[in-house]
Amino acid sequence: MPLASIPSPSQGVWYLGIIPIRAYALCIVLGVIVAVWLSERRWQARGGQKGTIVDIAVPAVIFGLIGGRLYHVITDWQTYFGSRAIKEPIQALYIWEGGLGIWGAISLGALGVWLSVRRRGISMGAVADTVAPGIAFAQAIGRWGNWFNQELYGSPTTLPWGLEIDAAHRLDGYEDVATYHPTFLYESLWDVGLGFVLLFAGRRFALHHGRLFALYVAGYTLGRFWIEGLRIDPVGGVDHAVTFLGLRLNQWTSIVLFVAALAYFWLARKRDSAEVVLPPDQAGSTGAEAPQDGDPGADAPDADRPEEDRSGDDRAADPDTPGDATAAASETEHPAAPEQEAAEEPGPDASDAKASEAEAAPESSDPDGEVVTKEKNPR
Repeated sequence: MPLASIPSPSQGVWYLGIIPIRAYALCIVLGVIVAVWLSERRWQARGGQKGTIVDIAVPAVIFGLIGGRLYHVITDWQTYFGSRAIKEPIQALYIWEGGLGIWGAISLGALGVWLSVRRRGISMGAVADTVAPGIAFAQAIGRWGNWFNQELYGSPTTLPWGLEIDAAHRLDGYEDVATYHPTFLYESLWDVGLGFVLLFAGRRFALHHGRLFALYVAGYTLGRFWIEGLRIDPVGGVDHAVTFLGLRLNQWTSIVLFVAALAYFWLARKRDSAEVVLPPDQAGSTGAEAPQDGDPGADAPDADRPEEDRSGDDRAADPDTPGDATAAASETEHPAAPEQEAAEEPGPDASDAKASEAEAAPESSDPDGEVVTKEKNPR
């Protein structure tokens, strides 16, 4: 018996009257909430519309749960069907008992996301990169549901952090073994570290068009490969795990996805086209709220208003209309005198009249708004 160990919970379900509250489901729900919260913040930070991730999460979670359960039932079909089945076929629908394959959840969940982004007219790659860190953190939280269910643990160990498993949850052939590798904890810690790496990589490097999501897939499968090698649950069989060339089914899946993720990461390195983060009907919006009454910008002139609709004073003060401004300024500095236009020849007192007009001339403004005073006797 080891000197120290990690105890397992005494129960994984509580009852609120006749309603069961299952820890496994709570862990999944909490993981989804964290993922949506983080992804929503990241989406708005890159210019996306508020509420987009929340809306996309609904079909993604529904499709993901279906896909995750399908993967589990397909790979462990002998548990529910056939002459050697240890559970009733109807129990294939009992998600609360555990059994969600992450590969099926990601695959079918991605289908739900794709249907949503296609309807909205935004880029799938942009959404995938945005949600990648959140998915890693959600998996880290969700793995604690295995701890409550006392399932998917590793091989026997006497390490101080060995996980205690009750006799009722021990697999055949391990009835006398008390502590095992806490693979749920290993994967949870790995996913937390992966989530922070993705956050850093997304800020430090230009990883767009699904490359950050590809990095998530590569990072997760790398950790899952060695963690899966520690597990002893009979994936693909009833009393033993199905293996090929000494590797478990999920290890081969990890290898295939790891290679595919690295290939995509490399092939997409030169993509530089703009990614659409706003629906077409919102593409022209800056996302700023319209000015309210009393705001400084509420009475601002409309920059898109045609020039011909502006007043002559506006055109005179507008530096972008030099022709009109010059004419207006000229009229201001040299106002037309009807008496001079009517007179064909100056009279004998013309010079005295001009001097009198110069003395009485009012102040005027040049185009820049400065006050100009005409002198009586310019030199």
